[in-house]
Amino acid sequence: MKELRDWFAGRSLRERRLILVMLGLAAVTLVWAAVIMPVRNGLSSTRARYTDAVVRLGEAQAGLAQVKAAQRRAGPPLAGALADAVRTSAQGAGLTLSTLDPDGADRVRAGVASARAGALTAWIAGLEGSGVLAEAVTVAGNGDGTVNAQMTLVRRGA
Repeated sequence: MKELRDWFAGRSLRERRLILVMLGLAAVTLVWAAVIMPVRNGLSSTRARYTDAVVRLGEAQAGLAQVKAAQRRAGPPLAGALADAVRTSAQGAGLTLSTLDPDGADRVRAGVASARAGALTAWIAGLEGSGVLAEAVTVAGNGDGTVNAQMTLVRRGA
């Protein structure tokens, strides 16, 4: 340390002032780069995450409102056997069920070998309006403009 003081003392007044200014600017630069910039970047990323969370919360609340509205619009509970209701509804929609296997009192597995996609989705939406929910639906194209579907349908509230 004594060597450094001797070296500094051996400089002219102008050189000592320039060295002190240089050290001061270096200190300010280090504080800026090591403290201020990381804190500023952290705050801006936190603000962005907060804004994103507020948007997602609003979307979730809107979705919840839609679900509650759909539940209020739901028709009366399905009367009778679920398999019979699904078969009757499919015939009414002009669809032919290739399979209809009851899987308990409140669940059936149904298959449609060939149907227009629009008619199939309209039928499923109609089922949901009458108290039958589509728990799982797998749709694949047949290559001729029609689709086939395998689905698991459950009674609402089951």
